[in-house]
Amino acid sequence: MLKTQTPLRLSPAFLSKAFPVAAAAGLLALGLGCNRDQVGHYRVPKEGAIADHPDHPGHADHAAPAQGMPPASGEVAPPPKPSAQGALKWSLPKGWTEVPGEGMRYATFTTPVAGKIEATVVVLPGPAGGELANVNRWRGQIQLGPIDEKALAAARVAVKSKAGTLNVYDFTSEGQAKSRMVVGLIATPDGNTWFLKLTGDAASVAKAKPDFMRILESLRLA
Repeated sequence: MLKTQTPLRLSPAFLSKAFPVAAAAGLLALGLGCNRDQVGHYRVPKEGAIADHPDHPGHADHAAPAQGMPPASGEVAPPPKPSAQGALKWSLPKGWTEVPGEGMRYATFTTPVAGKIEATVVVLPGPAGGELANVNRWRGQIQLGPIDEKALAAARVAVKSKAGTLNVYDFTSEGQAKSRMVVGLIATPDGNTWFLKLTGDAASVAKAKPDFMRILESLRLA
């Protein structure tokens, strides 16, 4: 005659000490099964929540390049290095100086003209979003509305240089505190597009524009 073995019974205290993770999971399942109409609220520790850290790439609000061409990674890439066939050179008028740029900016010019004024050079690969999109973005920077292709053609002025023909635009904002922007853009043989921009208070830009136009006319390939 076979003897019936007495089942082994383990106390909850023993289980919690020997198998703490399994015991916790079992108690959680038991609690959920006992009363399905109640919703339990559990706090999950945030240790190791890397995505919430300010240094995590997904946390920062990375601005896209001004020309609307962010790389696939979401990071803003440094300006491309122009090739020997495509790099531009220029001559600066008396009193103007050049400082190497950072980020998307290739260079910054300082002028002897007083007031709020800035002259910059940006180089980007390819068409950089297209001429109309860039012009309308620049107009928006001085509180002007967008224009269409027909108005773009009417506003465009062709300026010849040894590097090729530049398309130059000159816009002035409306209202009392007038801002003015003069921009020349040119594509180079290496496939890059260069933007040379003079912007600031309308009166200061008006004084600096003749010298700035001489810079555009002096452009040549390295």
